[in-house]
Amino acid sequence: MTDTAPLTRPQLRRQLRNARRALTPAQQRQASRGLYRQLAQHPLFRRARHIALYLPNDGEIDPRLLLREGHRRGKRIYLPVLHAWPATRMVFQRYDQGEVLKRNRFRIPEPVIERKRQRPIWALDLILLPLVGFDEVGGRLGMGGGFYDRSLAYQSRRKTWKKPLLLGLAHECQKVERLAQASWDVPLQGTVSDRHWYLARN
Repeated sequence: MTDTAPLTRPQLRRQLRNARRALTPAQQRQASRGLYRQLAQHPLFRRARHIALYLPNDGEIDPRLLLREGHRRGKRIYLPVLHAWPATRMVFQRYDQGEVLKRNRFRIPEPVIERKRQRPIWALDLILLPLVGFDEVGGRLGMGGGFYDRSLAYQSRRKTWKKPLLLGLAHECQKVERLAQASWDVPLQGTVSDRHWYLARN
């Protein structure tokens, strides 16, 4: 756990990114398997039919074992696709096994934009989000671009938000005592690391 008291958000973000980047390839593979064991047989994953997740970048914990498991079970899997305009938002588009991907402006692979394969956020069952840091009460520190917060903002204002369920995915070393949350931050229902579940208590 990281002591966050003297750190600003940019400083904390830099520290936690360095921590996950420092993991060796063997540690990353072990973490990916640990994440799979935490989630693959959990009822929240098993019941979900439409699941959005991400492809790992910058040391993020790798959810591709879950992606393949979802396809094996006949689930619909979606990946984030950055909007050309407005450039600060993204949508979720269905990804099929073997589909050719292209790299976006951050060099992250994503599906080629095809509107008919996109699904509204409210129609997804589960979104597995990347993050830089997290706490036990649903706080999430992202990369700083605000793509997820802006894309989920409308849904978070709904008085009865029943879905999608928002779960962060992280290495255990990304856990902090408490994150100061900005007004635009969308809280998570929980975070799953390679070792533990942290369901928000707030």
